[in-house]
Amino acid sequence: MRYYAVIDTNVLVSAMLKWNSVPGSVMELVFGGTIIPLYNDHILNEYRDVLARPKFCLTQSIIDDVVNEIESAGVDVDAAQLDVDLPDPKDRVFYEVVMEKRETGDAYLVTGNIKHFPAEPFIVTPRQMLDIVIDGLL
Repeated sequence: MRYYAVIDTNVLVSAMLKWNSVPGSVMELVFGGTIIPLYNDHILNEYRDVLARPKFCLTQSIIDDVVNEIESAGVDVDAAQLDVDLPDPKDRVFYEVVMEKRETGDAYLVTGNIKHFPAEPFIVTPRQMLDIVIDGLL
């Protein structure tokens, strides 16, 4: 079974900093094809900008490889702008992409900052996403 999900930047960063973690397991499912990442240019640009911060000590080659893999494995979603008030305006694009995909099927938004988004069953933590995938295997 395949699952469509928008991966919040904080999940990607956590995975890159500690691969043997729940966010790392989510990204393994992305790279393995079980989770199909949803994105647009704004999301890819944010991934690149945040991963390039000096405090993360990631090389440009690693950043390019990761973002290019997400892009090649995923689906580019042309999302409509929504009138939604979120604590961090930069999060809106993630919400817009998941909502656009949900117009035609199931999709999740995987985030470590669940309180930054409306309380919806499709907005999940990395642990919850893993549980959804595991439950789908049973």
